[in-house]
Amino acid sequence: MKRVGLYPGTFDPMTNGHLDIIGRAVKLVDKLVIGVAINGDKGPLFTLEERCAMVLEETKPFTTHAEIIVMPFEGLLMHFAQEVGAQMIVRGLRAVADFEYEFQMTAMNQQLNRDIETVFLMADPRHQAVASRLVKEIAKLGGDIRSFVSPTMAKILLAKYNRP
Repeated sequence: MKRVGLYPGTFDPMTNGHLDIIGRAVKLVDKLVIGVAINGDKGPLFTLEERCAMVLEETKPFTTHAEIIVMPFEGLLMHFAQEVGAQMIVRGLRAVADFEYEFQMTAMNQQLNRDIETVFLMADPRHQAVASRLVKEIAKLGGDIRSFVSPTMAKILLAKYNRP
């Protein structure tokens, strides 16, 4: 039986922190589904299609470790997890604030489906402060984002803000 993990997120944009978690998650599963959330409430900078394409491109180096599928999703995470046959949800933790939120979400998700485990991976210390929201703000204001995203992602993000 294949071990299937689900790594959900908005990925607006995909950061080095996301890539760090994916790089470690593929060591735990045979197949990793990366669920790109359709979440209009967050007001994403990139369209759903752009985010899916960026995630697909950025994760190519990890396909030697596990099969990677990129899929958009909307609605309850646990419904999507069941739909893709995931046995585990992969989540990254950066700080105590992340833990408090994730603790509540995990407790609720367990009430919805006790067969799907949540696995937390601690962010590499180099990425603990990196948040997509902050990366966008730095890019918008003309700051250097090269240590937070891949070179390809930096180029795409800076072009979105008409920055060189």
